[in-house]
Amino acid sequence: MNSRAGIEPILEAIPAARQEDARHYGVHPYFTRRPANVVRAYIERYSREGDVVLDPFGGTGVTAIEAFLLGRSAIQNDLNPFANFIARNIADTTLPSTAPLRQAFERVGQNCSNQIHEIEKDEAVARQWLKKLPLPENIRLPRNSDAEFFYDMFTPRQLAGVALIKQTIEHESGVIRDLLLLAWSASVAKLNKTFLSTKGRAESRGGSSIFSIYRYKLAAQSVELPIWETFHGRFMNVLAAKDEVLRLRNYREKPSGGALMLDSEANFRVLGHDAATLDRVIKPASVDYIFTDPPYGAFISYLDLSILWNHWLGFSIADETLEQETIVGGERGHSEEHYKQSLAHSIKTSFRLLRPGRWFSIVFQHWDTSYFATILETAHDCGGELRAAITQTGDVIWSMHKKKNSASVLAGEMILTFYKPAKVSKLPKPAKIGGAADSAAILSDVFDGCLNKDAVSFTSEDLFNRLVIELWHRRALGCLNLDRAEFVRQLEHRGWHYSTRNHSWLKSGYPRKNFAEMMLFDGEPD
Repeated sequence: MNSRAGIEPILEAIPAARQEDARHYGVHPYFTRRPANVVRAYIERYSREGDVVLDPFGGTGVTAIEAFLLGRSAIQNDLNPFANFIARNIADTTLPSTAPLRQAFERVGQNCSNQIHEIEKDEAVARQWLKKLPLPENIRLPRNSDAEFFYDMFTPRQLAGVALIKQTIEHESGVIRDLLLLAWSASVAKLNKTFLSTKGRAESRGGSSIFSIYRYKLAAQSVELPIWETFHGRFMNVLAAKDEVLRLRNYREKPSGGALMLDSEANFRVLGHDAATLDRVIKPASVDYIFTDPPYGAFISYLDLSILWNHWLGFSIADETLEQETIVGGERGHSEEHYKQSLAHSIKTSFRLLRPGRWFSIVFQHWDTSYFATILETAHDCGGELRAAITQTGDVIWSMHKKKNSASVLAGEMILTFYKPAKVSKLPKPAKIGGAADSAAILSDVFDGCLNKDAVSFTSEDLFNRLVIELWHRRALGCLNLDRAEFVRQLEHRGWHYSTRNHSWLKSGYPRKNFAEMMLFDGEPD
């Protein structure tokens, strides 16, 4: 098995093309989604056609879908069945064309669109329908929700309307049924009381608070969008995504005479396991490349926030699954120690699954440097050699906090890329920190070292990630407590000021047009 040590690592950020692929943008909202062009570039650089590519924290499948469309054998894994449902249906290539899907949509419309319009006109009609429509159990929602029970998230018209469409879709079968349910599920994101309409724009522009505020917050004034028209819009997005995937399948097949045909049944595998236990279902040393984006601590409780869709779609979540989720907090109150252990175990398993001579990229961002220490130390203990660390600012839409000119918000991520050699090198012992004074001296020294790079302008993300790598090389990352307030204080003390215009730090006395990039990773040996 040939080593791929000679691959030149990606050492620069890749400009994100946020909405260029119909298969990812517009199909269904989700909590986080990497720009497909960035993921695609990593897959193309670190793997080859025919390779096995894995994402242990797959989300809605950007990594697996792009790997599959590039001729790799893709493995999508996520604990959230709702996320796997989205990925599986986007990647499916079993339809001969989109014609059967269009025809099925017409059938659904003929059977229920008129009744839905009647429901919208009269709430009494909606309540009559609710007496005979199949509804999911009215379960209790997470404690931090504005609504106490499941039905409280809908007006009577919304609840009856979405239930009627779903009942009609259930008469279809196979992938056609699932693709219609995908469009229906996407429309549910707008047809409920957590939908927040964007001020100053069309009433339909906006999204669920579930995906922006990360809790079930009800709008102060409910916006009841037209039910059938909303479903129709979501269906058109699903149709565009499916048409795109099938065109790529057909394009790939023709010049090769069918030899390189994309076949989702053969080369797109979907798993719903704890990432730490994937070696029970995937053979060790059988994966050629891993690109993954694990949860960032306590930011998002994925399973809690997916109840709206998992419950409607009939995907039950076992208690064991909730206990396994790699997050801090949530309804289970997972501790930071649980999170670090779960993350470390998942990384260890990933390295066991990876073939020697192959590459592993992980996307991460957090103010807590001990989380980075968990990733870097675990990877090194497993033999991983850190070959690249790139700040991808702009991958994520600027948060509301960032828009308020906060100098202490990290709005991008770092992509850490490791190489797994055949022989494991020994990890030097971490630096011994004598106390608070020693820690402060090291931190001050690292700040000065990072800033002495001829950079006259940089983002908070650039500098913070540089600090992480510098501290890692000193083996002091897990010993220092660097919070956002201290980060800002250290910079201001050295004469830097934060520009609210371009969200960058500037040095007094330098012209604003004179920008110099801060190098994040110099490739120092471990």
